[in-house]
Amino acid sequence: MRTTIRRIRRAVTLSAAALLLPATAVLAGTHLAHAAAGGLTAAPYYMPLDNDPQDIGAAIAASGQKSYILAFVLAPDGGGCTPVWDGNAAQPVASDTVVAGKVAQIRQAGGDVSVSFGGYNGRELGAACRDAGSLADAYQRVITKYSLTHIDLDIEGDDLGDVAGETRRFQAVKTLKQRNPGLHVSLTLPTTTVGLSGLGRDEIQRARDLGAEIDLYKIMAFDYGGPGGSMAADVQKIMAQVHGQLRALRPDLDDAATYARTGLILMNGHTDQPSELFTAATFRTLLGYAQQHRLGRFSFWSLNRDRECTRPTGWVDGKCSSVSQQPYDFAKIVAQYQS
Repeated sequence: MRTTIRRIRRAVTLSAAALLLPATAVLAGTHLAHAAAGGLTAAPYYMPLDNDPQDIGAAIAASGQKSYILAFVLAPDGGGCTPVWDGNAAQPVASDTVVAGKVAQIRQAGGDVSVSFGGYNGRELGAACRDAGSLADAYQRVITKYSLTHIDLDIEGDDLGDVAGETRRFQAVKTLKQRNPGLHVSLTLPTTTVGLSGLGRDEIQRARDLGAEIDLYKIMAFDYGGPGGSMAADVQKIMAQVHGQLRALRPDLDDAATYARTGLILMNGHTDQPSELFTAATFRTLLGYAQQHRLGRFSFWSLNRDRECTRPTGWVDGKCSSVSQQPYDFAKIVAQYQS
């Protein structure tokens, strides 16, 4: 994920189509998606330390959105294999108390968290650690620190196509799953105008070849240059292409299981691409799409942006949506997916 100003990288009814399904099919599909998402079926991204983070307790109370993906844990900008927040050596995971306090608030409110490793900028631990063993240990320190049952690997930019880094990463995932039975691992990938790029498809295949089980494929359906006037329709077209690609890459999964292993990530308001604009109406339409197909997760980048800008910011800002809105308009829509 990215925004141009950041130092680092960055009770709804079922759709008409769903209403035609037998009740048992609806329940089975819902259970499948819930299981594939590891329980976090609705989970926006939230930067707990950067981009002027909101008070998370107030955000939960105002929006009804309880679960979040915390971004990003990276290697230090100065080098090394130590997990730190936002690539900042002054924000090591090991001595953190601020993020830990927010995790406790989220869980006390009935939600849960995943921690995301990577993003568009900075140095992902998979590129920084010398081998799969040290990488697994680095990831494990974060899992242990926050008692995680979910982690997210956000692979973008130079990390896509880095075969050595991908190999270390997926070997580490195998180790983590052995150490942490039930650990849920999601893989976040960018899209193009034709769905996943060749590099993205190679990433998925490499995980398969190395025997690393990925529980959820999260698709960043933005920043590919879609037409702002028809974003909802364009995203659905992209997601249909991704669905076909995933079916080919995962022949072991049937149609419903593939949807249940797919997460949809949007970006609220203006994106990094001047042609793209996601309004609340766009989100509501795509909520219907997620419900119809029983997607494993519905998410967006990011809670930090879910408020109106109070000053001129240019096209896109990491701290606000650059559109007219009330606080948490987008989180309120995404929160409906968890019900």
